Amino acid sequence: MPLRVLLCDDRPLVLDGLRSLLSGEQDINVIGTTESGMQAIMLARQHLPDVVVTGIQLDHIDGVELIRRLARETLDPAPRIIVFAIKDIDERVTEVLHAGANGLLADDASREELAMAIRAVARGQSMLGPRIAHRLMEWFREHDVQSKVKADMPIGTVLTPREKEILTLTAHGMSTEDIAAELYIGTATVRTHLYRLRCKLQLKDRAQLVSFAFRAGLVEPA
Repeated sequence: MPLRVLLCDDRPLVLDGLRSLLSGEQDINVIGTTESGMQAIMLARQHLPDVVVTGIQLDHIDGVELIRRLARETLDPAPRIIVFAIKDIDERVTEVLHAGANGLLADDASREELAMAIRAVARGQSMLGPRIAHRLMEWFREHDVQSKVKADMPIGTVLTPREKEILTLTAHGMSTEDIAAELYIGTATVRTHLYRLRCKLQLKDRAQLVSFAFRAGLVEPA
């Protein structure tokens, strides 16, 4: 059965282009397009898309707020979210990741990258486009996140085995839901561990946790 995809962006030409890119994919069915974040929520309720592909800029509410509101909807199944046309590695990207996006694509993503990302997130995976992954790596290397816990300390003396496990999976790009499924624990439990990790390491958000994990050697750069 084809994957049901909802496309959202405030630029009609972009929506037409995305629909055209996906028209040749036999296993992907675009069930609707919209320029409005509020209408996107209504369409999601009506059509139950497997994947929502959205830009950051939308009418009424933006893409980040759309992600947050869709997470609060009782949709079954809950749609997976891909944010595209990411241009800068900045606090906006941190917002997108923290809001719960499952995939990020740059503004020059090809048809193959877009289709691959849709299929990957629909399977429960997380997906970063090649340019996004490269730029995130560079961003993490350039920004020295200051934690009172030194990244070169023996990690076992700082974190419990479960905290280390969750930090490593987070650094691999897995969402809260992905980690819960991987470890057979509840999403609330994962969120509690992430909160404790931020408090223990004195870091502000998920992006800083990922940066710390790389510097601590829990994840090797590609």
